[in-house]
Amino acid sequence: MTELQRIKIAVKTLISLGIAKNQEEIGLLMGYKNKSSFSQVLNGKVPLPADFVNRLCKLDRRLVKMWIVNEIGNVLRNEEDSKQVYIENNIHPNKIIEPKEEDHKKDIGIPLIPVEAMAGFASGDVQVMEYDTERFIVPTFKGSDYLIGVRGSSMYPKYNSGDIVACKHLPLDTFFQWNKVYVLDTEQGVLIKRVCKATDEDHILIVSDNKSYDPFELHRQDIRSIAIVMGVIRLE
Repeated sequence: MTELQRIKIAVKTLISLGIAKNQEEIGLLMGYKNKSSFSQVLNGKVPLPADFVNRLCKLDRRLVKMWIVNEIGNVLRNEEDSKQVYIENNIHPNKIIEPKEEDHKKDIGIPLIPVEAMAGFASGDVQVMEYDTERFIVPTFKGSDYLIGVRGSSMYPKYNSGDIVACKHLPLDTFFQWNKVYVLDTEQGVLIKRVCKATDEDHILIVSDNKSYDPFELHRQDIRSIAIVMGVIRLE
């Protein structure tokens, strides 16, 4: 995840906390009188000002500068008066639920894990705390086990690099729903692909939505972990 992507998450976080109603108001609070100027910064069309992150963090003391700059820790400080972070999803945007008192516990929400931790996390061999993960409450994705980031363009336009997908862990002997998108940990690495029926029952056909990538068959024995994609969080 790039610094600019983390800044966008921080902006959405401030909006969810009620600091501002929308992105334009965040810009006004930071001193941007022109809506276009603030938007150009967030979209990477102009260089990021040296004091931008400092000005953003001054809007709420709960924002963690080290997370925005170096992805260390969480987007919000772990304080009792801090609310959970809510992010728009592609099914029911702007659906926000006030956290209950017990939701302030550290283990509430869906953990965002590194791609390389997917196999160990799914098998229970990796503790979430080892990665000091962020956790998000996304009501639409209730039942998801973890979130991971999308890398590359093989699933474009369905998923873009930088998107975050919600995953539900499944057993290795799962019955695949053909043409659904799964996250597979294989000897070739972690694949986020559409799974289709292959020429025999021992294989599955791995298909990319980006037609520049050819489909290929994968032996079921080469799969170390399986999760179905429940939905996506997309950065603007």
